[in-house]
Amino acid sequence: MILTATLLPTLPGVYLFKNNRGTTLYIGKAKILKKRIASYFQKQKTDWKVNALLSETTEIDYIITQSETEALLLEADLVKKYQPKFNVLLKSGQPFLYLLVTEDPLPALKLVRTKTAKGRYFGPFIHKQQARSVLDYLLTTFQLYRCNKTIANGCLEYHLGKCAGTCLVTFDPTDYLSRVELAVDALEQKRTVFIKRLTKEIKKHTNNLAFEKARTLHNYMTSIDTIFKTLETKFTPEKYAHEIIFKALPALSFDYQKVAHELQDIFQLPRPPQTIDCFDISHFQSNSIVGSCIRFTEGIPDKNAFRRFKIKTLTIQNDYAALNEIVKRRYKNPDEKPDLVLIDGGKGQRSAVVPLLENTPCLSLAKREEIIFCDAYPEGFPIDVATDHGKLLICLRNYAHHFAIHYHRTLRSKGTYEHGKVNNRKSGTDK
Repeated sequence: MILTATLLPTLPGVYLFKNNRGTTLYIGKAKILKKRIASYFQKQKTDWKVNALLSETTEIDYIITQSETEALLLEADLVKKYQPKFNVLLKSGQPFLYLLVTEDPLPALKLVRTKTAKGRYFGPFIHKQQARSVLDYLLTTFQLYRCNKTIANGCLEYHLGKCAGTCLVTFDPTDYLSRVELAVDALEQKRTVFIKRLTKEIKKHTNNLAFEKARTLHNYMTSIDTIFKTLETKFTPEKYAHEIIFKALPALSFDYQKVAHELQDIFQLPRPPQTIDCFDISHFQSNSIVGSCIRFTEGIPDKNAFRRFKIKTLTIQNDYAALNEIVKRRYKNPDEKPDLVLIDGGKGQRSAVVPLLENTPCLSLAKREEIIFCDAYPEGFPIDVATDHGKLLICLRNYAHHFAIHYHRTLRSKGTYEHGKVNNRKSGTDK
């Protein structure tokens, strides 16, 4: 598939320059894909690096994102994965910052670029200034800053209400640990847990006649809205960064019947699959579980056959049980089964649904490793992502994942998700 800039959308996203073997040469992000890629052709005669890149490029793929920030996150993730030879800035470096709560007896809050130390990580933060402002806010709000000074009466930061005062004889490690946990609850937006923990600590100090400590904690209670709103606006949780899924996908340009026969030969299927269904599960903080099933017919999304599910039988995360439930519900009518089922997951996820499919072959595709599990390869088969059949399977998996995530976010934004209850709204895709 050779694209020219005129075929590109005027939307934010990530673009991938590839050679005739499907190898990714360069990955970039853009606020407006059409303008950004057009600029490469304008620079071709004046910039030797661009000229070298274009001389090897036979294909440009793109992935549309919902914002430029999402494009930046996705660009970094793809560069780390594919290591394109024309990328320099992101190829060897770590573009993100994380907030680390260490596992020391007295946990410290730090900004780090790599996840090498033991502890709880929050992020990623794209901009250093944003990351620093979150850290400073937490240190000041919960009095968690720890200096290296040893001053009998406490350092200046302590008297200003910022330093924890670990060098003082009166330092109480239990109170410090409680404040750390409050900071973590605030970062995780666990408002109910925060209030319960705070109420318990205030009551404990009041009963012990430690009224000064109780008053300090009570200040958190009166400013709880400010604390949570501030962190919500400053902080980009990692779970959303890893859920940046394609709003639109590159057009798949190939001879589908040839690809179908490749799938049949490689995975020893009974026939070339003309219809393929793909299932995925999505949840938020291990609960509020939903599922999706999308169908491609001869390589093209068949949106009339898409289905979305609110999980009825579970209130906590269990991907195996959730997949079992939605596969049962999807194929209440056996005539609706496709030629092939693809599961987003590994060996365990596949095992959870195979007994329900009878004579319908089933593959599962594990993320990151891009390994297929099936009857022909029970221990896994690494697919070649540069091949047409590899692109098709990954496209199915990503499409199903996006469909599930989008449904989940829609329900959360409307506040309509309730465990064990199904929306009674009539729809061809709500099941």
